[in-house]
Amino acid sequence: MPLYHDEDQAMLAESASQFMAEQGNPQKQLRHWRDKECKDGFGHELWKQFAEMGFTGILVGEDHGGLGMGQVEAGIVLEEIGRNLTPSPFLTSSVLAATALKHASDDAKGRWLPGMVEGEKVYAVAIDEGAKHRPETIRTKAEKSGNGFRISGQKDFVIHGASADMMIVAARTSGSDSDEDGITLFAVPKDASGMSHDAVRLVDSSMATHTKFDGVELDGDAVIGEVDGGRAVLNAMLTAGRIGAAAEGAGVARGAMDMTIDYLKQRKQFGKLIGEFQALQHRASHLYSEVEIARAVVIKAAQMLDGGSEQADLMASVAKAKVAKAAGLAVREGVQMHGGIGMTDEYDIGLYMKRDRALQEFLGDQYYHAGRVAEMSGY
Repeated sequence: MPLYHDEDQAMLAESASQFMAEQGNPQKQLRHWRDKECKDGFGHELWKQFAEMGFTGILVGEDHGGLGMGQVEAGIVLEEIGRNLTPSPFLTSSVLAATALKHASDDAKGRWLPGMVEGEKVYAVAIDEGAKHRPETIRTKAEKSGNGFRISGQKDFVIHGASADMMIVAARTSGSDSDEDGITLFAVPKDASGMSHDAVRLVDSSMATHTKFDGVELDGDAVIGEVDGGRAVLNAMLTAGRIGAAAEGAGVARGAMDMTIDYLKQRKQFGKLIGEFQALQHRASHLYSEVEIARAVVIKAAQMLDGGSEQADLMASVAKAKVAKAAGLAVREGVQMHGGIGMTDEYDIGLYMKRDRALQEFLGDQYYHAGRVAEMSGY
């Protein structure tokens, strides 16, 4: 398939680009909520506007009020989110949670999907149990209790954990901590007794939590998928989330690059625009090439997932690793080419660097995914 958008996707990209630039730009959103020290880190009114635009239900079937689109379309929205540093629960709710809920019962879908599609509900996913993303090991326990389960353990760096109306939790129902099988996913409502949050503000001003589960009682309806068979659902959710995070990272890279090139066209030194200096032109050209390659890899990964390819998981890690390198280059070059002012809070380029650092860690950094690519490729 061609590594560019078709006519309908191009129209979606234009719509998302205009919307994010007008309503989701750093002044209206990121700086506003950061300076107010908002406990959520994002605006709920903007989330409702996402719903009005149809964004919240991109991966939700039409039978539950969504648009029934695919990962490519979700990536289009996420790239514009990254390009404008728009704080929102789109990745956790409309990509990760929506993907998991595809495997839920009809009752669970009817309970959770409409609120998200309407922009009334926000969801989180609780997977990691340490400083690094290591979903291969799940220690949080879920033991049988009557007709349901009792969850005990802790999840770390749960994005939007304290704001979420529901949290999808990966817990172990059998086997040892590192077993492939024995994982079950649960939909845990925010008012579940025994669940507590220790909120932390991340480097990019987004909010996360260390969430404790102290004997949280759930009925059997909370199970997503099959008991002990949740690894497949978890992997599907992670693949979609990693491609989504890569798409947002590509947007961060593109936004930082655009801002830097604009600055090269305005800043004068020694009586000339600094963009006229050949050394900076070479660096800008190299950066453009790397960003475009990263964007193409993201589109390919999304196309493979939408097409049901068995290699989609591999390409998700390729995309995550490649985007991490390209975005890292974009923000570093941006700060350096801006000079001293690039280190000040007055200019947005530093905000792009902070968002890049947070995104690189989310769902695995470039070293984690480079290792996965090597392992899955037989090296």
